[in-house]
Amino acid sequence: MIKEYDAVIVGAGGAGLYAALEASKKAKIAVLSKLYPVRSHTGAAQGGIGAALGNVEEDKPEWHAFDTVKGGDYLTDQDAALVLAEEAVRAVYDLEHRGLPFSRTPEGKIDQRRFGGHTRNFGEAAVRRSCYAADRTGHMILQTLYQQCIKNEVSFYNEVQLLDVLLEGKRCTGVIAYDLATGEIITFKAKAVLFANGGVGRMFRVTSNAYANTGDGQALLARRGVPLEDMEFFQFHPTGIREMGILITEGVRGEGGILRNSTGERFMERYSPTMLDLAPRDIVSRAIVTEIRAGHGIKGDGQIDDYVFLDASHLGREVIESKLPEIADFVRTYLDIDPVESPIPVHPTAHYAMGGIPTDLEGCVIADEKGTKIDGLYAAGECACVSVHGANRLGTNSLVDLIVFGRRAGIHMGRFVQESNPHPVSPDSAASIEAQIKALKKRKNGPAPEMIRKRMQNSMMAKVGIYRNGRDMAETVEELRELRQMYREVGCPDLSQAFNTAVLEVFDLGHRLENPYITAVWALNREESRGAHAREDFPERDDTNWLKHTLAWLEGEDIRFGYKPVDISRWEPKPRKY
Repeated sequence: MIKEYDAVIVGAGGAGLYAALEASKKAKIAVLSKLYPVRSHTGAAQGGIGAALGNVEEDKPEWHAFDTVKGGDYLTDQDAALVLAEEAVRAVYDLEHRGLPFSRTPEGKIDQRRFGGHTRNFGEAAVRRSCYAADRTGHMILQTLYQQCIKNEVSFYNEVQLLDVLLEGKRCTGVIAYDLATGEIITFKAKAVLFANGGVGRMFRVTSNAYANTGDGQALLARRGVPLEDMEFFQFHPTGIREMGILITEGVRGEGGILRNSTGERFMERYSPTMLDLAPRDIVSRAIVTEIRAGHGIKGDGQIDDYVFLDASHLGREVIESKLPEIADFVRTYLDIDPVESPIPVHPTAHYAMGGIPTDLEGCVIADEKGTKIDGLYAAGECACVSVHGANRLGTNSLVDLIVFGRRAGIHMGRFVQESNPHPVSPDSAASIEAQIKALKKRKNGPAPEMIRKRMQNSMMAKVGIYRNGRDMAETVEELRELRQMYREVGCPDLSQAFNTAVLEVFDLGHRLENPYITAVWALNREESRGAHAREDFPERDDTNWLKHTLAWLEGEDIRFGYKPVDISRWEPKPRKY
């Protein structure tokens, strides 16, 4: 089956919906999603969206841009950071005008609270910059944008799985997808395609990421010769619910929550004397792991299942119930703890990929070190790398990234399809995918996908996590090579046509294996510590040799390396002090 649109968007999170909203003003748009759109992973973003509105105290976009660069350990492209910070203000007011129910100050303005790494006057002190809707900000963004897309008559294909992308030279002509309800293979022909499929957090055992976050777009483009950028940088959020990884928003600390070790000490005073519990996430995550390794975790044995306490009990019931109601529900449901009365057991959880599909400021995908574009191919959101997050993303900047660069990509894509002619797509374009599925169903005795997945996640969690070293990462690279070989023999025991989730699990697993392989290989190759990439055998940041973006081309079993310069035109790299 072939369906034809001006543009197709893969992913119905914040970036995909905002791009669809803008592009649909000028073009016929289809959005493909594994899920019903308002269940996309953007809904897990709790604490807020950063913008220098200055509603509560003085703030400036330039300060926001500086914090983004410094927080990214100077691997952030500074032109991108300025675009992010300047357009964040317009984006927040646009969402307000479209109906997003922000929390308010007594005067009726959008309220703002503190978040990690956000400061006034270039690092002087913390600033209230995060605009929020209680602790359901991401969910409110999804609801608002989805309603607007329905009004603009965007076509949605829900529970549809991306299986391949159609590239002819340096031109994208569509995608191939699997309809879960019918088992049909659908070729979507389009003048332009935008990938907004989210992150790759499911390559780790403990993660805040949804089950759908398997990095399909990144893996498929890597197989088609598109490089991935800065994949070695993966952020761990400091406060996931113990053993589950479910996120406890940074907004808890923004409201005054305190991290404490087994002695009750506010240990962040030793790691970040100025920002304390609101230092950037990489710093706080490492501080927690350091405390646990020193025997100061709550269990006290220095093991991976140790944890620390996030204490919000002193905030009082009114603050917790009005500003953090969802967090209170999570803790009561999953831990049987009332955060009004008791501290919350937390430890770091795999959270966010700073790297991904390389793009320019308009979301156009870049094919090489020279900046060559692939016509009609776009990416935005967590799957993309602008690079606006550098080596470590600041809290709230994920939602800003979605809205600012999703909008820019949608506008550019709308213009592109108006000026472009459709390219022919072969009626046999899906033949190879159909052959793969038939071969899967014929194999009965291959290795179990679940076994491969668990080995991958355990190895990545233990050896390519918060602290890294060459020996451990080399072992993971070899194990991933072995698992990729085993994957070729995987079969599908379910022969049904409709709602065959076993087929999707096999394809998802293939995508999961490509992304950690690239991540582990590049992490082993980058011999320094920067942002979220902390190597025990190379503990210092090395600007002389490593102040550069990395590119990875997947070529069978090998990774080909490339590099891009970092824009440091405004602020010279300096040591990070918080």
